[in-house]
Order: sequence, then structure tokens, then C-alpha cells
Amino acid sequence: MATSPSASWLREPLLHFLLIGALLFALDQWLLSSKDDLNTIVVTAEVDEEAAQLFESSRGRRPNAEEMQALRQVWLDNEVLYREGLSLGVDRGDSAIRERVIFKALSLIDADLRVPEISDAELRAWFEARRDKYDTPARYDFDEATVSGERSETAVRAVVARLNEATATDIDAALRVFKGRPYANIVQSYGAEFAAAIDTAPPGVWQALPTKDGWRAMRLNAKTASEAASFEALRGPVLQDWRDAIAADLRTAAVRKIASRYSIRNEAEAAAK
Repeated sequence: MATSPSASWLREPLLHFLLIGALLFALDQWLLSSKDDLNTIVVTAEVDEEAAQLFESSRGRRPNAEEMQALRQVWLDNEVLYREGLSLGVDRGDSAIRERVIFKALSLIDADLRVPEISDAELRAWFEARRDKYDTPARYDFDEATVSGERSETAVRAVVARLNEATATDIDAALRVFKGRPYANIVQSYGAEFAAAIDTAPPGVWQALPTKDGWRAMRLNAKTASEAASFEALRGPVLQDWRDAIAADLRTAAVRKIASRYSIRNEAEAAAK
């Protein structure tokens, strides 16, 4: 089963603390300086809005509810790491550089992580549960005739009928050509219903197909079948992926344990309800 496009970026092990955190680390310099109680963490509406703006500037849209919750959690994890770094004194020489303090605190946590061993059978089962990450996906070459004016089902079907006529020369549509698009990408761009339809479409025939943004005139040109990955050939990379995933889980658990020592008040989440 393909990973949910809106959520897949949330499960990258190192991005959770470093990449996304780097976008957010400058947000609350002024918030922290105004706090009297260092054992209380307040997630404010300002945190939400700045995180949403950073997300929008990098992805071209506002975060959905699931992504907003994840951004709040990233901010909170980094705030916990920052305060833990301060309490351990790792800010010496770096008091004005929040990102370095977070990184140093995280490095101390990483130094204590102990990833367990895993049997070959357990690793194979882990691989099979995530096979979609390792298999070569089916890829599709297709065209879209962009229809000007009305894009109702009736209007698009009329254009498709003319496109399928051998002598059609006067079609009010421009051609867009797509090559080698993987199935998951098509789902993200056009929706699951369209992806299922294009997967079974006869090559070389124009069709009126529903997408998440309305009806479109599409033609499948070629399909390259998916190819199953070999566990034996990929055992080394799979083992490293497993170790990274377990380390990320252990790291998250360690940060959550530290967070339990703080009183956390989520004003932003309460205001959003």
C-alpha cells in the first residue's frame, strides 16, 4: 500500500529533529527570553502561525491538521532539547545559537542509544512490511489535453470524442506530456480514482477521467510494470534502514521522557479547537 503523501515526510528519522527543526529554531528566541519559569513550556498561537508560514513558504500551501500537529510536536521536541542543553551547560560559548545547543543536547542523547540486534527472519519481516519503499514502482507515460473554458464531464467527454477521431485537427486544447511518473506520484497529483483508472486504461486512447481537481482529457501511452525488490540483494541497506528507524524511535522516546519533567501548556492547540 502506498504511503499517505501528506504524511510520509513526517516519518523520516533524522528530518524530525534536524531538517524541520532547523526551519523552526529561530522562531522562539524572543518567546524563551520572556519566560520566567524554565520548567513550563507554552506552545503559543505565535508558534503555530510561524510554523505554518515556514511550511507554506517551502511547500506552497498551508499545513493540514495532521501536519500542523506534527509541526507543534517538532517545536516542542526542540524546545525540550534546547532547555535540556541549557541545563547540562552545553550552551557555553554558544548561548546565542539555539540550533547548536539543540544539536549538542541531541548528540548527548545519541551517545547513550543502544540499538538491539535483530535476527535475519525479523529483518526480513520488517522489510516485507515496508516493501513499497524498496520495490521499483510501476511507471506511466501519459498525455493530458488541457481543455480551455468549461471543464465539466460533458465538455471534457466532447473534447475526448474529437481527439479520438483520426481526422481531428481543430481541438481547443494544449498537450502536456508526462514521462515515467510513478504510481504514488500520480495519486498525489491527480487522486486515487484517477490513478486506478490510468493503471487499467488502454494505451493510445483518449479518455475523460475524474481527478481530484475535476475532469480531464488523458491518454495513456505506455506503462512499465513494477519490479519486486530482492531482500537478499538489499540486506545491507535494509539493515541500516532498520537501525536508523530504531535509533529514531529510541531518540524520540528519550526526548519524551525528558519532556515529562516539564509542565507543558498548549495554548495554540486549545485556540485552534
